Amino acid sequence: MIPVGFTLQPEEAFLDLLGEVIRDEADYHEITPETLWWAPDEDEARLEENGFHAVFAELARQSGKPCVGHGVGLSVGSGGAEDGARRARWMQAIRRAHAVFGFRWYTDHLGISAPAGLAAALPLPLPMTRHAAGVVQQSLRALQEVVPDVGVENTVSYFMLGDPLDEPRFLGWILDLPRAHLLLDLHNVHTMAVNLGFEPEAYLARLDLDRVIEIHLSGGSHSNPAWLPSGRVLRLDGHDDAVPEAVWQLFEEVVPRCRHLRGVTLERMEGTVAGPDDARQVREEVRRARRTLERGR
Repeated sequence: MIPVGFTLQPEEAFLDLLGEVIRDEADYHEITPETLWWAPDEDEARLEENGFHAVFAELARQSGKPCVGHGVGLSVGSGGAEDGARRARWMQAIRRAHAVFGFRWYTDHLGISAPAGLAAALPLPLPMTRHAAGVVQQSLRALQEVVPDVGVENTVSYFMLGDPLDEPRFLGWILDLPRAHLLLDLHNVHTMAVNLGFEPEAYLARLDLDRVIEIHLSGGSHSNPAWLPSGRVLRLDGHDDAVPEAVWQLFEEVVPRCRHLRGVTLERMEGTVAGPDDARQVREEVRRARRTLERGR
């Protein structure tokens, strides 16, 4: 049976409210290493473990459950020398985290989060070219020196450098490596389809689903009309609400086609679980994911 995992977030209230889900419902833990370190100086010359590193390590030890790694800031699309020192520190920190948590596989967001050595709040989209794919492959090869099975997550960009329906082909170029995999985030697909105006089924039909190692399920919200002069409302990938029915439908459709799927992870951000009602909702979503897998495999 394909396991269902849940994300660990660095917030005491989150861990307390969702303790039952983490201990009793989830089959594995997904950990973002960047949430477990901090930089004591402004230029990030050192990355040190924060207090949640020990909390997560003890939780994993007590549960005996496996862990997978999901990074958010390596910037796999960066290839310039100006980012070399930062990336080296990042890789060392990932290696230390892997020594503690023993990640079954490790994925990161596709894009550039450190352009020219600077810091972007969200990964920026890449030009969908062979050259850019080669840059990402170099990052994946470096990651494989730490964790043998690696991958990237399909994007959730609010603008694209090209046709969004070309991204599956771009992902195919990137993942043309041994032990390179796709983390298929279905809310990302849903969000981009809503905002950029395409059919999510058309996107999924173009993907090589044999590359999918993990599926992400999450929810989101909508932007405030006052944020843009046009008043336009965008779908946001906030991980701050229930998984929408449109995403559950995509999940049901795609599961039978992902022949090498090794895990399904429910994501929720810290600060978005306000009380027992939210915790019960998350628990039911984990159970629904498991029921869907049982029917679809």
